[in-house]
Amino acid sequence: MPPGPLERAPLAALEVFVAVGDHGSLSAAARALGVAQPSASAALRRLERRTGVALVTRAPSGTTLTDEGRRLLVRAAAVLRASDDFEAAASAERSQHAGHLVVAASMTIAEHLAPRWIAERTPGQAAVELLVANSRDVARAVLTGEAALGFVEGPDVDDALASRVVGTDELVVVVAPEHPWARRRRPVGALELSGTALAVRELGSGTRSTLERALAAAGAPAPRDIAQLGSTVAVKNLVRAGRHAAVLSRHAVHEEIAHAQLVAVEVDGIDLRRELRMVWSRGRQVPAAVEEFARVALRGLTDD
Repeated sequence: MPPGPLERAPLAALEVFVAVGDHGSLSAAARALGVAQPSASAALRRLERRTGVALVTRAPSGTTLTDEGRRLLVRAAAVLRASDDFEAAASAERSQHAGHLVVAASMTIAEHLAPRWIAERTPGQAAVELLVANSRDVARAVLTGEAALGFVEGPDVDDALASRVVGTDELVVVVAPEHPWARRRRPVGALELSGTALAVRELGSGTRSTLERALAAAGAPAPRDIAQLGSTVAVKNLVRAGRHAAVLSRHAVHEEIAHAQLVAVEVDGIDLRRELRMVWSRGRQVPAAVEEFARVALRGLTDD
């Protein structure tokens, strides 16, 4: 008689097991998963009974993986990734069949490029929902399947994402008309920029990441006198108050510079150019609606 199907380990227990490996202890794993520690411990014990393998060593000092546990951890993590891929693919299929496409974009792209792409799409295509977030959260939305396609401004792209350049952008230093830099004749250097009062976006913003990388490449330290704000509009409003400078996309400050509400300051020795990228999950089937939107974005690149 042929053997019956294997009884599969529950995903919730595998999540606890992987979290212990990722965070180094059962208590830290429980906090990361948002569950009570006794519940996490019970799930781990059930997994050990199911597999017949001692996965962790329990001691007063804490819970650590056994040698067997460390060897099986890679397989458990692969199972969770496969489950996430299935859920994301199912979500993408639901969106496609419902005539609904979710696209995520970081601030500059969402405000200045994506609306044009949406307007240029062929009539009758799937309706588009545009999620606006910083580059880090855009990547997370694509990886989890919340969005089928993403557009980011940051210099770094997760290894699990495929990417393609859809445009270029340049950051500019801007100040209020009454700021001392508004009247200076010589360019601002990297050390001066890192040492002044700066209004910046939050961590995870592509604009902030580009600035920090450019300063480091120029040999300047990270800025210390910073005011961190959650939107480009808030950054510009703080700069208008007079004390702070900011480094923002030329797209985002074009109108303010044209109307003399902000002044662009010349810089020297700092490369503030960046690439704008389209990102999608590697190895995941791309629905037709996503391919159509991507073609429009790439056509915009060749038309510019």
